[in-house]
Amino acid sequence: MTSDTPRAFIDTSKPHPARMYDFLLGGKDNYPVDREVARRLPVNAPMDARLNRAFMHRAMAWLAESGVDQFLDVGTGIPTEPNLHQVVQRVNPACRVVYTDNDPIVLRHAEALLVSAPGGATDYVQADVREPAAILDRARKLLDFERPVALSLIALMHFIPDEQDPYGIARTLVDALAPGSYLVLTQGTGDFHPQLAAAASTTYRSGGIPLALRPHAAVARFFDGLDLVAPGLVRATEWYRTGAAPEAGDSSFYVGVARVPSA
Repeated sequence: MTSDTPRAFIDTSKPHPARMYDFLLGGKDNYPVDREVARRLPVNAPMDARLNRAFMHRAMAWLAESGVDQFLDVGTGIPTEPNLHQVVQRVNPACRVVYTDNDPIVLRHAEALLVSAPGGATDYVQADVREPAAILDRARKLLDFERPVALSLIALMHFIPDEQDPYGIARTLVDALAPGSYLVLTQGTGDFHPQLAAAASTTYRSGGIPLALRPHAAVARFFDGLDLVAPGLVRATEWYRTGAAPEAGDSSFYVGVARVPSA
């Protein structure tokens, strides 16, 4: 694990999505303000978080099995085992992983927990997804962007409202990737449970956190120009490539994996 990121102040007076997600997954690296808001989310929120993370494990393992050995995870969140590098390095110990998040508490845990297996490497970038050029500049210190990279945007883009140009942000990141790279993205939606989605949006906004739950067509825009891997853009419980079918559950996330085509 390498990082030259300076120490930053952790504001415990305001909820943060990474710490709320940690709480929903049963973690302990969160503060009263995070728990207070998270407890007011709809009852399906913890299951949604678990199913979403299980998809991440399946997708990343499949990519490593397919030969991808470089990963850029934007919006990492609090480390929760197994972490992305643990999943892919079980397949290929030489995998290199760069994690990125804008919450300083993630850095503190990353230094202790996001430690690479021998033969591979991990790094951590404290940065905001709304500054994609800065993320790419730092990630290039570890990753070779002339070779395929798997870009992970897991449970992140629904915190970027349309006025902050989420599609432009994603395009900047994807445009930096070599042919044969992949985009792995999950996005919350209100397509299946509109009332629960409205309640979740209200709860997040009460904590000062915007929540942009998007319909299928709007999520599909993130994959414009890319080749979606079967089964396409589906709910989190419907995506798997090998092994047994995933855990059943009522997911409110669209998920997809897409390949950057050759020019």
